[in-house]
Amino acid sequence: MDKRLLLQLTADIVASHASMNELSQEGLLAEIDRVYAKLATLGGMEDVEMPALEAEEGGAEEPPKPAVPLEAAFGKEKVFCMLCGRGMKTLKRHLATAHDLKPGQYRRMFSIPAGTPLVAKDYSEARKKMAKDLNLAERLVEARAARGKKKT
Repeated sequence: MDKRLLLQLTADIVASHASMNELSQEGLLAEIDRVYAKLATLGGMEDVEMPALEAEEGGAEEPPKPAVPLEAAFGKEKVFCMLCGRGMKTLKRHLATAHDLKPGQYRRMFSIPAGTPLVAKDYSEARKKMAKDLNLAERLVEARAARGKKKT
């Protein structure tokens, strides 16, 4: 079996598995190693080692190709992860758990403007309405004033 074919098969299998299961970065790397080793064994290439995945010398690492275009990623009911394509109400927790990324890193990775919220528009509006209904802004002002009086 050719090494390039082995790498392509490994990438296809792991990508398919990762699209249906959340994997940490370490879990993803371990999955790649396991699948590559198993395919090499099945193909009669037991002594083949996984080639090192390195960035090209002198150049910056190429950004990943988005699973969802930027224009389609931020919808009314769902916001889609541009790394894996999953749709949800908010991205912050998903980015941390599934991709080990902070929102700022994710924004830089895909050139997302800083003012673009990483939550669905409907979700944001519902939270805003709930805050207004509960009068949270005035209660926050009162709590800050009470805390200021306590300090003096």
